[in-house]
Amino acid sequence: MEIPQILKKSLLFSGLDDENLAQVEAIAVKRPFAKGESLFTDGEVANGFYLLAEGSMKLCKISPDGREKVLHFVHAGETFAEAAFFGDGKYPAEAKAMENGEAIFFPREAFMGLLERNPRFSLNLIVSLSLLLRRFARQIEELSFADVPARLAAYLVELAERKSTSFQGKTYIDLDMKKGELASRLGTVSETLSRTFRKLKEEGLIEVDGGRVVVHDMERLKGLIGKGS
Repeated sequence: MEIPQILKKSLLFSGLDDENLAQVEAIAVKRPFAKGESLFTDGEVANGFYLLAEGSMKLCKISPDGREKVLHFVHAGETFAEAAFFGDGKYPAEAKAMENGEAIFFPREAFMGLLERNPRFSLNLIVSLSLLLRRFARQIEELSFADVPARLAAYLVELAERKSTSFQGKTYIDLDMKKGELASRLGTVSETLSRTFRKLKEEGLIEVDGGRVVVHDMERLKGLIGKGS
């Protein structure tokens, strides 16, 4: 896929006309990456931000005891590291590839030049960052108030909306991360997540086969969201 098509799929650039998109394309740099590779590290100087074109990425930090804490998972079409771009000038976490893919890099100086020359583009960015802030606020609320079954249900429903197949009343979902990473995403530990999967299976809501989840009753699963809050 060419850069203009990738830009149009992004929330940040979706409101721009062809002329403005061409200006963004002129400063964009393609950055292919391999699974396990880091685009930037925690504390590194933020010399730009990214749009994920293909693949998946996780933003993570290493705790004092050496454990990895996943802060956010990035999917194709999403931008990331914008906050560092306008903050203290340093990336607050590490961006690590979960599979092979490609990102689009926007250098800081060139992008700031676009903002100065284009008020509409600046407004687009403000709207995008506001939506991103709301998304993180919802995630914090989920982690603070909802119990683990509710968090897992919310994740499965959201993932099903993005990519799933349905057949004879069942929904087939392929998890987009390892269960240890999912536990971190949901603010719990692997043992608790495994017990939660077993509980949902015993209640007849789901089946689990490796990295695939079969949802037998999507409406009942949706009904779990918000419980325990």
